[in-house]
Amino acid sequence: MGKRGPAGKPTSLRILHGDRKDRINSAEPQPPSAEVTAPDWLSEKARGIWDRLAPSMVTRKVLTAWDVDAFGVLCEALARYVTATTLVNGSALLVPGGGGLVPNPALKVQADAERVFLTYAARFGLTPSDRQSIKTEVSADGDTSGGAGRLLS
Repeated sequence: MGKRGPAGKPTSLRILHGDRKDRINSAEPQPPSAEVTAPDWLSEKARGIWDRLAPSMVTRKVLTAWDVDAFGVLCEALARYVTATTLVNGSALLVPGGGGLVPNPALKVQADAERVFLTYAARFGLTPSDRQSIKTEVSADGDTSGGAGRLLS
């Protein structure tokens, strides 16, 4: 059985929100500031997604060396979703099979990939609802990266 209740708040947000000191993990492990590179096992489509999303995630310190495999799963899930969607859009929703018409198998692949993507996207703050409680520092030139990826409550 998994953990109950809502997902825990990251320590950086607990500090910014002014949580009680006894609720802040002062011994939280910190990932090394190593270069973040895409895993070798990414497909070509997933590599394109990585190249599009990863640079800004690294700049904001959301994607670290420890997160490479999880972010790779996110990229593969989105690539699989795109492929399945292309198949569904190019064919019928119902196809012959099992003695009659059955739902196109690409629909299941599409739904499964969407579910995996959304799960991982939430972990990386890639959906509007996951970003709604986070504010980033805005510099004088309008850049919201916050320079060092500093989060504000």
